[in-house]
Amino acid sequence: MKIEGQVRIPSGCAISAVISREGKRMSGEMITNSMRPMHDRSNGLGGGFAGYGIYPDYKDFYALHLFFNNRSTRKECEAFLKESFEIVQSEIIPTRKIPAITDEPIIWRYFVAPLKSALVSAQMDEKEFVTKTVMKINTELSGAYVFSSGKNMGTFKAVGFPEDVGVFYRLEEYEGYSWTAHGRYPTNTPGWWGGAHPFTLLDYSIVHNGEISSYDANRRFIEMFGYKCTLQTDTEVITYIMDYLLRAQGLTLEEAASVIAAPFWSTINSKEDVELQKKLTYLRTMFPSLLITGPFSIVLGYGGGLMALNDRLKLRSMVVGEKDDKVYIASEEAAIRTMEADVTNIWSPAGGEPVIVNVKEGAY
Repeated sequence: MKIEGQVRIPSGCAISAVISREGKRMSGEMITNSMRPMHDRSNGLGGGFAGYGIYPDYKDFYALHLFFNNRSTRKECEAFLKESFEIVQSEIIPTRKIPAITDEPIIWRYFVAPLKSALVSAQMDEKEFVTKTVMKINTELSGAYVFSSGKNMGTFKAVGFPEDVGVFYRLEEYEGYSWTAHGRYPTNTPGWWGGAHPFTLLDYSIVHNGEISSYDANRRFIEMFGYKCTLQTDTEVITYIMDYLLRAQGLTLEEAASVIAAPFWSTINSKEDVELQKKLTYLRTMFPSLLITGPFSIVLGYGGGLMALNDRLKLRSMVVGEKDDKVYIASEEAAIRTMEADVTNIWSPAGGEPVIVNVKEGAY
């Protein structure tokens, strides 16, 4: 048996991502294989993937992925959804039985559209309505968890090593224009199916390597606006923060990055650009409780793009590479070269400086 000091824990957790600027769809097998050389960054307590552009036949509907503890809970949840949504497709998410993945819950997906009458009654737009529905199910319906709720995208996660999770969910059968992946090495939180990354809300998904020492302050602030942290891990709050800043507050990606990885005051005060200095001062003053402290590297997925971001001190590794129309992001260069052996222009982003990649307009 290995003892402390004999086990390699290289900063824990692994993240990987790929996106095609031209909107070309790639098999999920590519992102699954990228996690293999980073096997030792995980410990088998969580792995997961998010794919964008994977549901072209249902691209105008919200794809709700859910875990259920039993059939009666699924029927209860389905009855609840039918009160406010048109369900155009309901099906079990295909998986394959493999020895590495055990104790799986019922894994289901619904393609839905909010009923206009429900939106009028609630006096909400459809994104806010779907957000409230996700929060209600995850907090009030025991044994049911919505773990993906965007359009033309989906999350697939489980307890296990990520390369096994990809095989379990048959990701080679999906094609998307961007993919993100995560392998967990949980330190302070339990390993369970709902606690695996990515964490998602609407089209936003987060994979994260690190630890959020500001979690309680972040959670208390964000829960004032109707978000509920129920999935027993600190990373969940980052997803809700990004939804709040980008969708609810209308910030740009660069502005949101300047909130969660805010520059030090000394850095702000040294800016020669007066307007930039005013903007950064405003963001730090307006959203002080959304500064994320502690080591982190994250990849945010959203409809049409990815954003990679390190904490201000760059305490977690992150490498970016390019080849043709594709951009690759990972914790280690080895993962990128698994996806593209001849990758060029490899670099490590500076702390607090976002790397934003968008698919060209109209390509997805």
